Amino acid sequence: MWWLTNACFGRSKMSPRSKRVGAAQMVACTTRPGSSPCVADCASATRTCPHLGKREPMRYRALATDYDGTLATDGRVEAETVAALRRLLASGRGLVLVTGRQLSELLGIFPHMELFERVVAENGALLYHPGTRQETLLGQRPPAMFVAALQRRGVERISVGRVIVATWGNYEATVRETIHELGLELEVILNKDAVMVLPRGVDKSTGLRAALSELGLSPGNVVGVGDAENDVDFLSLCGWSVAVANALPLVKERVDFVTRANHGAGVVELIGRLVAHDLSALEPQVEQPVVSPDTGENGAPMHVEE
Repeated sequence: MWWLTNACFGRSKMSPRSKRVGAAQMVACTTRPGSSPCVADCASATRTCPHLGKREPMRYRALATDYDGTLATDGRVEAETVAALRRLLASGRGLVLVTGRQLSELLGIFPHMELFERVVAENGALLYHPGTRQETLLGQRPPAMFVAALQRRGVERISVGRVIVATWGNYEATVRETIHELGLELEVILNKDAVMVLPRGVDKSTGLRAALSELGLSPGNVVGVGDAENDVDFLSLCGWSVAVANALPLVKERVDFVTRANHGAGVVELIGRLVAHDLSALEPQVEQPVVSPDTGENGAPMHVEE
């Protein structure tokens, strides 16, 4: 779905949208803000600066974002936020959604899944390709006896996904006791008022790694944004981490930047900065290598499909 995916990552053929729009866009100049724009060349993940007369590498080539509490307010994404996501795509960057929600409920409330090249659902346990509708499980569902044991112990409102088992925070102690007594290789992940149970070692960071591996992207070239404790793992993986203004204090303490606005408006703010100057104005002291579209994280050549 991204132009960069098609032209730079070498993972898939050119999408209909890239054929319609083309592979170059005008973007704000980082060298002389307020001057004439530069040309973003999606085929090489660079942009040509007329003031320097040379190509500048695009450091951040994708945005990985949480859904509830970040993109969405009460489960819904505002039209302004969707428009900002489209502006990000127009800059030659791509989008990955990273959420604790089950895929079925997400498809029912968010009608713009085609904007994302990959969706990490169930808090890292399921990888979804909106373009092909392919689903890949990244863990095994807990045994049925676990859910039955929770029900016997009076745990209510249990939600069972393809892998994830979830309930509410007032049952956290019971969930932990049940896991221990049954000797299961499961872990509890908190998400504000929710308690999520997943196979040990599965979280949003492992799901995002799987998505980026498919796309040929280095985590260092990704900006991550979230709001809750279950977002910390994937935010720490990204090259630049952001919390929206309504994020939990423990999240704000661990990220590189906090937006001024809440929820989707905070994402709109972040995208504005990302498109305008590739976040260079926020991190002048950071010198992070940009992975060439023809190489992997360690500089090794990557196979590119013709």
